[in-house]
Amino acid sequence: MTTDPKVIIIHGNGGCTAADAWYSWLERELTARGVHVVNHTFPDNVKARAGIWLPHLEELGADENTVLVGVCHTDLGDSGEAASGYYAAPWQWQQIRDNQEWIAIYHSTDDPHIPVAEPRFVAKQLKCSYFELEDRGHFVDAGALPEIVPWLERKLLK
Repeated sequence: MTTDPKVIIIHGNGGCTAADAWYSWLERELTARGVHVVNHTFPDNVKARAGIWLPHLEELGADENTVLVGVCHTDLGDSGEAASGYYAAPWQWQQIRDNQEWIAIYHSTDDPHIPVAEPRFVAKQLKCSYFELEDRGHFVDAGALPEIVPWLERKLLK
């Protein structure tokens, strides 16, 4: 990134908040390094509908210097995910690649919610950096995700 990066931490749906998992920890780590971090609970945090979250991201000022954390590409057969509005249209992989300087995905092979085939597929489509961890689950019980900091430092603070 060439100018003042901004990291927007996007928590999960199902009632998740900005205080869950490792989000506050990452906010502290990056803020201490001089990175502008937005970490707050999104509206409609139970259903996380695209019609609410995507405009909210625009309101937060997401732009070409923004880092977003999160990945999956199907509704996984879950009716709530299907109703969110993210999965009806085909993904525009080339457009995503063309509009990003870099992309990284972190996933654990034992994630009980998102099968490892999902992020592997997304990483292949995006031709991005992919970090596969073991025994980390869905990362929701972790108070920290230390593997992400050195990589973000190299990308954000160059």
